[in-house]
Amino acid sequence: MSGVEVCKVSDVPWPGALAVDIDGVAVAIVRDEEGEIHAIRDICSHADVALSEGEVDGCFIECWLHGSRFDLRTGQPTGPPAVSPIHIYQVDVEGSGDAAVVLVDLVPR
Repeated sequence: MSGVEVCKVSDVPWPGALAVDIDGVAVAIVRDEEGEIHAIRDICSHADVALSEGEVDGCFIECWLHGSRFDLRTGQPTGPPAVSPIHIYQVDVEGSGDAAVVLVDLVPR
């Protein structure tokens, strides 16, 4: 993968999200409850707010404003008020331990 290094794995809360900017694109690096790292567009498809400020529950992130929930694996909403999916991006983790870094490719999956 030809991704961009965006943060250390240790920077991402478990579970939780970290907002990053990649070439002007708002991206949320999200660690689900199982410890899996995901990269999503950091804008709710229902309202123009940061998903990185929402809650992570299992493999879903919930928008803090209106409660829309999105599957971190597919970007699909689980129900209203959001009806459109969010972009998800290819993410890789390189290294191990404290040296592990997150790489993101901005081509939507």
